[in-house]
Amino acid sequence: MLDDRAKLLLKALVERYIADGQPVGSRTLSRASGLDLSPATIRNVMADLEELGLIASPHTSAGRVPTARGYRLFVDTMLTAQREQLQAPSLPPDQPQKVIANAAQLLSNLSQFVGVVMAPRRTSVFRHIEFLRLSEKRLLVIIVSPDGDVQNRVVFTATDYTQSQLIEASNYLNTHFAGLAIEEVRERLKGEVEKLRGEIATLMQTAVQVSSEALREQEEVVISGERNLLAVSDFSSDMGHLRRAFELFEQKAQLMRLLDISSQAAGVRIFIGGESQIVPFEELSVVSAPYEVDGQVVGTLGVIGPTRMPYDRMIQIVDITSRLVSNALSHNK
Repeated sequence: MLDDRAKLLLKALVERYIADGQPVGSRTLSRASGLDLSPATIRNVMADLEELGLIASPHTSAGRVPTARGYRLFVDTMLTAQREQLQAPSLPPDQPQKVIANAAQLLSNLSQFVGVVMAPRRTSVFRHIEFLRLSEKRLLVIIVSPDGDVQNRVVFTATDYTQSQLIEASNYLNTHFAGLAIEEVRERLKGEVEKLRGEIATLMQTAVQVSSEALREQEEVVISGERNLLAVSDFSSDMGHLRRAFELFEQKAQLMRLLDISSQAAGVRIFIGGESQIVPFEELSVVSAPYEVDGQVVGTLGVIGPTRMPYDRMIQIVDITSRLVSNALSHNK
């Protein structure tokens, strides 16, 4: 455990480094912390912090920089309670797509980093479903939505079904479940699987799985402000870092998974320097929060920026924006 003196010095070092982007030396730290300590004492405490893996010493400088672990401790235990009040504009509640686009832009403008918003989840309903036998243990599943959108999926099965079994299963599914939301079908299936013959039950579960996956793929991530990273010295000095960050934004499926994890927890979540595994970059951090429509969590939004970011301000930006989006999209104003 850190004593109060070590905590104060770590906090001062993180805040100084966030502000300047330069390794912090013991003399600077003495002034920044406001503690009346000798340079030798400060050096000893810094050596202890380095041993604990909270700060590191770049070989090009005598100063120290925070590690991802140091940032994590700073975020968890040391952020000040007094935060500046953000003047965030309201979001027009006219069209959900416009609200989402405006929110991504707002996050980017306020943070000066990258704003990301996962568009609200839609309810998946199918009008018609069909199974076609392609070859042994290989099927084509065709799902038609109420508005005529067609999704095709090739699936591999443990059993080799005949075409007549596939027709029987799709007829049963279309007769009993057409027009219902996929989640409702999933619930009903739990009760009915016992009564159905094995092959029909298995095919129905396959259909539900395919429908859910197809819906997830249609979900959208809106990204704004990628170019802001060009102005961050941590990235502009290393094009490899920048390239990896831009590759992440192109792979929206990765971001979807991260935002999906975030939506399962209340309030603001912070992933520092690769903690999420999904964004496994030491130099990137994500601050995210879920937003609601009429009390139901339907999506997530957040800010992606360098590990060296002012976390207390980012937390406030993300928190306020999630409330604005919730209000703009909800009907019970």
